[in-house]
Amino acid sequence: MNMKKLGSLTTIAILACVCAQFTGSEKKAPKTDSIRIMTFNIWADGKAGKQPLSQTAAVIKSARADIVGLQESHKNAKAIADILGWHHVQQKRSVAVLSRFKIVETTAKKNGVKVRLPSGQELFFFNIHFRPAPYQPYQLLNIPYGKGKFIKTEAQAIAAANKARGDQAAALLEDIQAVGDKDTPMFITGDFNEPSHLDWTAATAKSGRHPVKVAYPASSSVIKAGFADAYRTIHPDEMKTPGYTWTPVTKPSSPKDHHDRIDFVYFRGKNVRVKNVQIVGESKENADVVVTPYPSDHRAVVATIVIPKPNG
Repeated sequence: MNMKKLGSLTTIAILACVCAQFTGSEKKAPKTDSIRIMTFNIWADGKAGKQPLSQTAAVIKSARADIVGLQESHKNAKAIADILGWHHVQQKRSVAVLSRFKIVETTAKKNGVKVRLPSGQELFFFNIHFRPAPYQPYQLLNIPYGKGKFIKTEAQAIAAANKARGDQAAALLEDIQAVGDKDTPMFITGDFNEPSHLDWTAATAKSGRHPVKVAYPASSSVIKAGFADAYRTIHPDEMKTPGYTWTPVTKPSSPKDHHDRIDFVYFRGKNVRVKNVQIVGESKENADVVVTPYPSDHRAVVATIVIPKPNG
């Protein structure tokens, strides 16, 4: 064969291959972003578990999180962010946001931040830590805690929860309403210090897991505002998958405690969906992602969320 002709054919073949690969990559370019959203109460600024801050950072790394809402983070959010090489915002006294991505601004009441992903997609990320007392499960189970009076009924529990945290829940929802419509990708993370109405159901009360059914108001108000509970979206059966986040430091049989789910990841937005959710904690029996030694008295929750890219 003529060598010049062979060279020309080879060049054409290479160009065709390159063009085919380029065209294929264009067709396969994902139209969504997949991010890992995490809530993590780090227990007295990461100190109470008597572990170095690097162990708190190790929990976040093991969870493969991208954006994290920290609670009980008073002074050490920046130090943890520096270990990770991330951005951070100290929102209020005990809450902070850590992000692998750029944090653009904070909301008016500092309950949330705006984050910009590499694709250009922007989202709002809210993070809260509601008051711990009075704590209604303890009140219903006659467990002394703070100045909480013992109660017996669902109505009393709802009233006590509203009195304890109703103003905080209202302020959160006002902040959310001020920044965007329901199509905007939005997330809420937090230690609510209040269980979910999706867990304290007639079924769990009948089983004896919880003393009575309670339609807890904080979780109810968030769902009413259009958010979905990431954990219950993937694990809808509260009897089979309790998802306890409180607490790894006492035994389930302890008469002085009551294990429950009080740490949440909520999401909403047009075509925003949750792909999976994991509990992060101290053992295979209680967590999907295990870190030892585990530095907190709360298990963390991490959710893989899929959101559309701009013009995707």
